[in-house]
Amino acid sequence: MSQELALASHDAFSSQHSQLVEILYGEANCARWGMSRDSFAEALRRSAHKRFRDRQANPLEIEAYLKSLRVADLALALACATGSENAWEFFVAEFRSELRKAARGILRASGQTGDAQADELADSIYADLYGVRSAGAGPRKSLFEYFHGRSKLSTWLHAVLAQRHVDLLRAGARTISLESDPAKEAVGWKAADAAPVSPDPDREMYLARLGGALNEALLGLPRRERMILACYYVDQLTLAEIGRMLHEHESTISRQLDRTRRALRENVEAILRRDLAATDGRHAEPGLSETQIEQAFVYAVEDWPFDLARALSPPEKAGEP
Repeated sequence: MSQELALASHDAFSSQHSQLVEILYGEANCARWGMSRDSFAEALRRSAHKRFRDRQANPLEIEAYLKSLRVADLALALACATGSENAWEFFVAEFRSELRKAARGILRASGQTGDAQADELADSIYADLYGVRSAGAGPRKSLFEYFHGRSKLSTWLHAVLAQRHVDLLRAGARTISLESDPAKEAVGWKAADAAPVSPDPDREMYLARLGGALNEALLGLPRRERMILACYYVDQLTLAEIGRMLHEHESTISRQLDRTRRALRENVEAILRRDLAATDGRHAEPGLSETQIEQAFVYAVEDWPFDLARALSPPEKAGEP
């Protein structure tokens, strides 16, 4: 049986990895939430399927990946997603203060302060985490379903919270532009005039580290992958146009592009975790933490003048055709 079929089928996956599923089921303390082995096995299967969806993986690779998961966090997220009251009460008691602390840090990083604002930002994701029904009908869709156990639940929640903050900032910017006061515009009034912003002093450092890591990761790509990225993001060619140029179907180009993006993200994060050695009079710097890496990506989404065209056009190596 191919690994593709094994990961696509619940029964095949459960049969092939039954012993490991049993071990991880106990480690995750799933019985605490009244969770069945089948439900937990399905969560493990979905996580592995997402990880290896673009290539075949042998059983040893799959087992190594499953053993690396934060299975206790995965079980808690699954129990909350399926509506376990005990799990939800535990989650709120365990993570509420941590979420609010993270929210205060995110607001400070964008020059905002206020515990009330931070609490409001932290509490704003509960509805999506608990799950809402579309138009009052159908099954609940919980944000927890997108957690696959590859990182700590607290790290994932911080990223969700940071993205929510970015979304709110964008929505606020649109509201201001549509409802601006002509009288205030006439005298050059800006929202920033009412509340001076104190930017995060580490913001430039985060973006500089991120830029260096992305440049390094891009340089490590094969020429073909760099070319596809340049065609798509710099020259803005369609997948079909790139496919015709390379004599491949656009679906093949789409899969290659997706694999390249995911590999880039993983490589950039790995580079950011590394310590920087002292060079050219610059002091050594420790690697970034998971929270700092997330914050760097948040800043990049907000405003980052990274020259992708230049990064994708490095000098030719000696002897390279």
